[in-house]
Amino acid sequence: MNDNLPVRNQRFRNRLEAGELLGEAVATRYAGRDVLLVLGLPRGGVPVAHGVAAALGAPLDVFVVRKLGVPGQEELAMGAIASGGVRVMNRDVLDYLRLSDSALEAVVARELRELERRERAFRGDKPPLDVRDRTVVVVDDGLATGSTMRAAARALRAMAPRAIVVAVPVGAPATCRELRSEADDIICLSTPEPFEAVGMWYDDFTQTTDAEVHALLGT
Repeated sequence: MNDNLPVRNQRFRNRLEAGELLGEAVATRYAGRDVLLVLGLPRGGVPVAHGVAAALGAPLDVFVVRKLGVPGQEELAMGAIASGGVRVMNRDVLDYLRLSDSALEAVVARELRELERRERAFRGDKPPLDVRDRTVVVVDDGLATGSTMRAAARALRAMAPRAIVVAVPVGAPATCRELRSEADDIICLSTPEPFEAVGMWYDDFTQTTDAEVHALLGT
């Protein structure tokens, strides 16, 4: 998971500090390589990705993925959707909930509208994302169930990158291990146990705004 990297189990001050520290770790493996692209998962992954892109001297863009939250318990992910029509479901959660097809599709439809809104808002008139033959570093602010990152990795794989590197400041140990099947490399800077939730490992986990994403992307 963190081969040849120090394991950190302390809290981060905020996403910017997490991005700087994660950037240092990613740079030990990938600095100086050609055709690198860093993708932040908005919104919270973008401040972290900004630090990674700076450390690598690589371009920064966004890749929009939306978590499918359980109705009434939106923080609990039952799956995720990503650009390109990819849908990744958490079968354990769905089997436990026994949610009706209509209730599930209502959540999917709502999140699809938000995904399309964010793509327009964050990427504007930019040409479609092209990751062909690039080493793509996909960054989020943390991994809990991993459904969002899993959807992102599967969608990107269909776009023929040279390699997919998943990089996060903190993640549940089991999730970081499981994501090895989706990525060519994974860097989880911190894998604490018990994990509980991503926000538990930040002093400031205030929600990132659209305006902050625009400022970091220069859009």
